[in-house]
Amino acid sequence: MNHYSSNLVENAVNELSRLPGIGRKTALRLALHLLKKDISVSDALGSAIVKMRNDIKFCKHCHNISDSEVCEICANPKRNGEIICVVEDIRDVMAIENTGQFNGLYHILGGIISPMDGIGPTDLHIESLVQRVETNRVKEVIMALSTTIEGDTTIFYVFKKLKKSGINFTTIARGISVGDEIEYADEVTLGRSIVNRLPYESSL
Repeated sequence: MNHYSSNLVENAVNELSRLPGIGRKTALRLALHLLKKDISVSDALGSAIVKMRNDIKFCKHCHNISDSEVCEICANPKRNGEIICVVEDIRDVMAIENTGQFNGLYHILGGIISPMDGIGPTDLHIESLVQRVETNRVKEVIMALSTTIEGDTTIFYVFKKLKKSGINFTTIARGISVGDEIEYADEVTLGRSIVNRLPYESSL
């Protein structure tokens, strides 16, 4: 148990160590680093976090993080609105965008179906995806979810919801190893898996 000579430092360490991947040693190092720097550094960090949390919006179309009601991707007329790539979360959009291999739009589910974690279909942005497909000229939905049992369950559920729409329903090629998370795949492999996507029904 660390002994802190200052309650102020201890409180800062407690808050920093709540962040994922940051233990108490790292939290203490960060806190002491900020103490060495000019107070303007701490002010800038604090205000950036507070402003982000207060002002961030989620795109009304795809649920991506955005500074406005519609994100830059959905608002870009050069993107192909006939193809929607469905992902689990915001980090997956960033990973796929980094490949430079996809020019369609996205739909962020906000998670995957996982009964063990108490996450069901109604906890995800599935109905809004169904509405997008029904009200827009969507020709293809690409499912780019992690290759886990939960990911496969989610793909099957969404497939059943969209089957009657008659769109092309595809999944990314399994260049991504089974059990892999999309965000950790290297850009070349992920890019190829999007380009070489497969019809979902053929895998059933």
